[in-house]
Amino acid sequence: MNRSLILASVVSLAFCSHALAQKAPYDDLLVKYVDEKYEDCVAKAQSYTENDNTRKDPLPYLYMSMCLFEMSKIPKYQEMDDYKKADRDALKWAEKYRRKDKDKEFFDKYEDYWAELNTVAQESGLNFYESGPKGMTKARHQFEAMTGYYPEDPGPWLMLALTEYQGNMQKEGDDSVTKYKAALDAAGDIASLPEDQKKLLKSALIHYAEYLDSKGDKAGASKAMETGKDYFMDDAEFKGAYDSFH
Repeated sequence: MNRSLILASVVSLAFCSHALAQKAPYDDLLVKYVDEKYEDCVAKAQSYTENDNTRKDPLPYLYMSMCLFEMSKIPKYQEMDDYKKADRDALKWAEKYRRKDKDKEFFDKYEDYWAELNTVAQESGLNFYESGPKGMTKARHQFEAMTGYYPEDPGPWLMLALTEYQGNMQKEGDDSVTKYKAALDAAGDIASLPEDQKKLLKSALIHYAEYLDSKGDKAGASKAMETGKDYFMDDAEFKGAYDSFH
């Protein structure tokens, strides 16, 4: 994520606080993050999450996620036992953050991070899903995490439902489809979704139609593709799939 945007976000939050002279929230974590001192930032942020006075504050959990995400890109951390699963841990801490920030006090200030995290998580999840049964459990974990930190994003709910159906979890799959529809309705218009969310939704609709068709529900497959008709027909993959179900 662009560190200047992080800095601007935190400064903005500081000025929105109840006292303009107040210290920016967790600026010690900000400095470590911007300086790319990720291990130090993780250690300090985790200490805040374990302190009775600060464990309910959302930002330390968010910094844990952001630092681990950056570390997941760096070869030296990929080779370390403590951080070789940093990509998955970044998702876990993002979920923990969102549980602390239910009212989205800070969430929207970090939209660039969510877009980047979404892009990596959904690409990984789709790769697991498309690899077949052997990757389905990992795919489910990816999309479940995405719904945990960004429940307003409809695509992960639909992909989560598909992994649940593939795992013979019919009730859970139906519930995830219901939540997908609610998130899509709440968005109001697919065109208003961020690009990363539209990209996953496009793929999710194709996979959902394929799944319904495989179960003999051709009408359902056609209806699923209609959802994206006005938004994705310029995409060759979507148009090909749409034509095959009509």
